[in-house]
Amino acid sequence: MPTFMNDPTMPTPSFPGSHMVVDDHYVFISGLTVDDLSNGHAVKGDVKEETRLVMRALSRMLEMEGGSLADIVRVDIHLTDLHAIQDMDTVYAEYFEPSRYPTRTCTESPNLYGGSSIEITVMAKRQLQTEQ
Repeated sequence: MPTFMNDPTMPTPSFPGSHMVVDDHYVFISGLTVDDLSNGHAVKGDVKEETRLVMRALSRMLEMEGGSLADIVRVDIHLTDLHAIQDMDTVYAEYFEPSRYPTRTCTESPNLYGGSSIEITVMAKRQLQTEQ
């Protein structure tokens, strides 16, 4: 049975949805932008800094469920300007072990919520807790 939850460190979603849905096998995290983060407004327009803040938030959210960025198997990235993909990739690659990158789709979406430059959605394999 899936569990629907919101990250208590972030504002409640302004859309009819949850920040995360967790089932026995996966953690699904809704698309995050810096506009979703309380500390993100100052970096808006700098795709490298926006990527860094969103990746940190994703890491923290996965850690709440006992996982890490290494558990991510699928990523969807939306950029307002696909020409910024190299700048985004420079930062994005720092969060993964070389040659162990998740599958990914990256598209141009000219109008992201709140005027952000990037939105990232992930699906991660859930680390099941062993009983002791």
